[in-house]
Amino acid sequence: MTVGELNVASVDEAFAAFMGCCGSSRWADGMTAARPFASADSMMVTGDVIWAALDRADWLEAFAAHPRIGDARARGEAAREQAGAAGADDDVKRRLAERNRDYEDRFGYIFIVCASGKSASEIVTILERRLSNDPARELPIAAEEQRQITRLRLARLLDR
Repeated sequence: MTVGELNVASVDEAFAAFMGCCGSSRWADGMTAARPFASADSMMVTGDVIWAALDRADWLEAFAAHPRIGDARARGEAAREQAGAAGADDDVKRRLAERNRDYEDRFGYIFIVCASGKSASEIVTILERRLSNDPARELPIAAEEQRQITRLRLARLLDR
């Protein structure tokens, strides 16, 4: 899809495309309403601005749209992004599953990391480090990871 095609897509088509990039309905609504975009760069900047204006509930909605890191049932964009975790050995997969549960118990939402290009071992290390954060510190970190994921997905949306 090109920026021009996205600009002239129906509201429903544009909303669906944006929801595929980020699971926050308020973010997708904002992006849909912000059209037309002059360029891919302006679309990315707009996405960042809208994301920064959202609140905790919107961020949690976006997080909930993701499968857990290392989940063998991940499909589509998530499977591509988590490819490094898919080929991990059994010990790393076990640690990843255990730390994912610890993270959800501690923070109340799934662990979010921009996993593209990271190995399963790297992801486990990041997860274990972030488990030591207090909830007030962790939420903005998770939100920043979601912003990075969204940017990658927007770029891929325009590459299709």
